[in-house]
Amino acid sequence: MDSQTSQASQASPSPHTFQVDLRGLVDLLSHHLYSSPKVYLRELLQNAVDAITARRAEQPDAPARVRLYAEGGTLRVEDSGVGLTEADVHTLLATIGRSSKRTDGLQEGLQEVRSDFLGQFGIGLLACFVVAERIRVVSRSARTPEAAPVEWTASDDGSYTVRTLAHKARPEPGTTVHLKARAGAGEWLTPERVLTLARDFGSLLPYDVRVGDEAVTDLPAPWDRPYPSPATRRVALARHCHDLFGFTPLDAIELNVPLAGVRGVAYVLPSAVSPATRATHRVHLKGMLLTERAEQLLPDWAFFVRCVLDTDSLRPTASRESLYEDETLAAVRETLGERIRGWLTGLAAGDPERLAAFLAVHHLGVKSLARHDKDMLRTMLPWLPFETTDGQLSLEEFARRHPVVHFTRTVEEFRQVAPIASAQGVGVVNGGYTYDSDLVEALPSVRPGTVVAELDTDTVTAHLDAVDPAEELALSGFLAAARAALDPLGCDVVLRSFRPLSVPALHLDDRAARHEQARAEAETQADDLWAGILGSLRGSAPRARLVLNHLNPLIRRISSLGDPELIGTATESLYGQALLMAQRPLRPADSALLNRAFIGLLEWATNGEEGR
Repeated sequence: MDSQTSQASQASPSPHTFQVDLRGLVDLLSHHLYSSPKVYLRELLQNAVDAITARRAEQPDAPARVRLYAEGGTLRVEDSGVGLTEADVHTLLATIGRSSKRTDGLQEGLQEVRSDFLGQFGIGLLACFVVAERIRVVSRSARTPEAAPVEWTASDDGSYTVRTLAHKARPEPGTTVHLKARAGAGEWLTPERVLTLARDFGSLLPYDVRVGDEAVTDLPAPWDRPYPSPATRRVALARHCHDLFGFTPLDAIELNVPLAGVRGVAYVLPSAVSPATRATHRVHLKGMLLTERAEQLLPDWAFFVRCVLDTDSLRPTASRESLYEDETLAAVRETLGERIRGWLTGLAAGDPERLAAFLAVHHLGVKSLARHDKDMLRTMLPWLPFETTDGQLSLEEFARRHPVVHFTRTVEEFRQVAPIASAQGVGVVNGGYTYDSDLVEALPSVRPGTVVAELDTDTVTAHLDAVDPAEELALSGFLAAARAALDPLGCDVVLRSFRPLSVPALHLDDRAARHEQARAEAETQADDLWAGILGSLRGSAPRARLVLNHLNPLIRRISSLGDPELIGTATESLYGQALLMAQRPLRPADSALLNRAFIGLLEWATNGEEGR
């Protein structure tokens, strides 16, 4: 390698500048970054508001006006902001992504007000190409009053021109942006659409914003206005919620977090929603609507409210249509959750009627919160409703009535034992609903001394009266025939006396018994290999039981039958009826048994009629 080649290889390569296809970039913005073309108006409002904020940082008494005029597929936006010189235009508008709020030469001395700005001037104008084929900006600087107005005109093909104008073209400092609609986008620049979007995005902006003669801003915000009484405030906020979200709330919760720069209100939904539903909230950033679909603003358990608030501390994402997940948002989420928790505590302490109305709709949400929060469980315990054998009661009231709080883990288990347990004086809580069994088990932690136990078949059977041994011995033939009929189904038959007398039979099992039933059924249907494996898993759990009520007249008549086959058919019918009364799902074998017993009883009845 000669010396010239060596020197050439060591020389620095010439730098190149990225070439941007503006049309491709606009397509990227409209289809992937922004959710809708409507954001163009938000970007224009942001630019205008930021320009006014920049001017007022230096001239506190400067006018603060934004005017929008839409007509014939064009839009003109005028602001009384800081304006631009020709040098500013070349620096800001010719370089995508550069901001007039940067702390360089253009923004020297304004570091302290950076938090008051909403967006980036260059990116904001670029977003307008989503609906416009041409943008024209006429601006005059408030910082350099002697500088001539400057005009910047750009097309969506990426070309632009800059020229200075006579002073009369823009007598006062500020900026005017002219848009001409691109093909197919004219609807976005109609007066009606512009007014609707301006009010939607800018109703809480701190400056005077109008579309033609129509006011856009509506300050102070409804939650910041003075009201003559709490009742008047409640009515006004309910009207605001209806206008904004389309429902009249059960209540409004104040969300005031000065340290986090958050002000707003949470509206309590008037109807129940699934805890799995992702609640969406309306968030304004420094007065400008950021998103109507903020999902991560509140803890997951607070799915029963919809929020609208204004913040100056939370960070937006690149599209400025959602919130950036960071430590600040996490802290705000926790604090807002505390506000909602405090509202519930306040209702429990001072307004039981409103609390009862709330719990009638949203007890599931409160149970979700109480399940993880001992303080909330202690606060809400006297109010949370549970289904019990004594009716709808709180756990506190139920525990005062019963020395042992029994509970079932499924609704089906509760359904099968509730009538019998109630008649025998055994208190049972239905723990089959979401969160209920967890809350029952947590009861001793907030009510020391309370005994909580899961109900099993042995407990129920123990509370049923035993039959006199001599009577049971006399019925041994009947019991043998009954047990033989149900033995293939994995169910035992026992005889007890219990109330109510109208219940002829009670089917009792537990999860262990059902597991053993399922294993045995699978074993009968498996091949030799799997049958051997399933057989090795055979458990020692007690089998399901059909408890026959010796006090019931029907059982007494069946027990007096002398035909073992007829006793078996009757027992199968009682078994099927007990399953249906307990609302238990029927296995194929159970369905076949019901059908067989029904046909058998019909044959017996018709044969008996023929013999008479």
